[in-house]
Amino acid sequence: MKGRSIGIAAIGAVGVIGLACAGVGVALAGSDPDPDPRPQAAARAAPITGEEPTGSADPTPTGSATATPTAPAASVDPAWLAASAQRTGIPERAMSAYASAALTAADAFPSCGLGWNTLAAIGFVESEHGSLGGATLGADGVARPRILGPALDGTRFDAIPDTDGGRLDGDRDWDRAIGPMQFLPETWAAYGRDGDGDGLADPDQLDDAALSAATMLCTAGGDLTVPENWIAAVDAYNPSIAYNNDVADAAEHYAQSAG
Repeated sequence: MKGRSIGIAAIGAVGVIGLACAGVGVALAGSDPDPDPRPQAAARAAPITGEEPTGSADPTPTGSATATPTAPAASVDPAWLAASAQRTGIPERAMSAYASAALTAADAFPSCGLGWNTLAAIGFVESEHGSLGGATLGADGVARPRILGPALDGTRFDAIPDTDGGRLDGDRDWDRAIGPMQFLPETWAAYGRDGDGDGLADPDQLDDAALSAATMLCTAGGDLTVPENWIAAVDAYNPSIAYNNDVADAAEHYAQSAG
């Protein structure tokens, strides 16, 4: 299944999502005789102290913007959550979404090895944890006002004609990236998941968006503890060397800061 994703803060064009990007990722990792250590460090999943996941997420894309309702699959240790949020500077509500999504992904994709720090890094690069443009992430995990990317009309990025009749992004002419993790409607249709157990998959809600990002990354990259696979997964999210480096920098920083 193909899709596209783009972030407001990202540099580069929209690209194809899926395993076809793996070759690009490997080339990025091996093109320098002295490989950049950032992907290796970022690929190491930062530990979470909390309860083991009790449920599972369906790893198969639904093809629908509304995923099968599921209860939250993981409970994050409140003490770890508060301490890690303070050390990293990530808002506690956002940290909760990233950590819960990582624990749920560990249950759904046992061989993936996705760390919360990778999800947090993408959340930072895409929307500064739901605060881009003066937005505020509420206690319900929804960023207000809505975070919408520019119309993908070919002016700044590749042209992507509307794929959802404006149902998700409010634009009937062109697609726009939506929410704190900046999903395009077409990509959300494939990977959108219900992360907070309310029966809906909402790209503006960070629990949902973080679990959806985790699903996409694990599907695209496989074992993300392998640096080349981590690079390929992030490249699938946004095919840009600069984007990959920005996410790697942030992921490594968060892992080191959390301790």
